[in-house]
Order: sequence, then C-alpha cells, then structure tokens
Amino acid sequence: MSRIALAAFAALALSAGAALAATETFTTTMDGKSEVPPKTTNGGGHVTATLDTTTKVLTWDATYSGLSGPATMAHFHGPAAVGVNAPVVIPWQNATSSPVHGTATLTDTQMQDFEAGKYYANVHTAANPAGEIRGQMVKQ
Repeated sequence: MSRIALAAFAALALSAGAALAATETFTTTMDGKSEVPPKTTNGGGHVTATLDTTTKVLTWDATYSGLSGPATMAHFHGPAAVGVNAPVVIPWQNATSSPVHGTATLTDTQMQDFEAGKYYANVHTAANPAGEIRGQMVKQ
C-alpha cells in the first residue's frame, strides 16, 4: 500500500470514529411538587445537561430561585423512576448559589441509567434537608 493510500485510509478511519461520537441533551424543570414527599415552596429551577457518549463526560448548567433559604447542597440522584427516591450519585460542586455549572465522567452503568431517564436533579435547603425542589432528567 502506498504512503498516500495509507494516509487516506487512516484519515477515513479517524473521521469515521469521530462521526460515531454523539452528544445527547437532557433537561428538567425542578419544583417542590416533584419532591418525594412533595414540598410546598415558591422555589423552582431548571437543569440542562449534555452527555458526550464517547468520553462519557456529563456537563450541566443549573439555575434555581425562590427557595425557602440558601441552598445547602445539590446533586443528581439515581437510578430511580419518577416518584422514587435514590441515593446521591453525582454531587454538584459550589451548589450553594445559582447558577451552578459542573462536569463528571460517568461509568457505563451510570451513562445507561442517565440515558434511560433514571436520574433526577435535587436542591436541598436547611428547611428541607431531604430536598426542596426536584426534577427528573429527560432526554431531548
């Protein structure tokens, strides 16, 4: 095989691999009625996340407002269906003020559960230590 043919083959192989990479988008609106049990609050929020299925890197942007007090922590929980509680899986750094930006590298199982809609976003306050607002992440 000539050098030119070999270079062309290598370029084609690399571009085919890049074409297989996908970025998926997930969103949710967080509110008190989605908490388990439901909470009465004026608080609300929104999360948009992207997942690179090649690198398994999840990146998110979250905003919230109207909570009963300052946020004490926030994170993704899973795996869980709507209305079911689950443990914290991905803590959000610097989540005590809005907006919140973060990234995490997921395991294969976490990525599959996230894609299947089995993760929810949750923001906690002192008045609601188990969570004041919540929303299930939904693939767009």
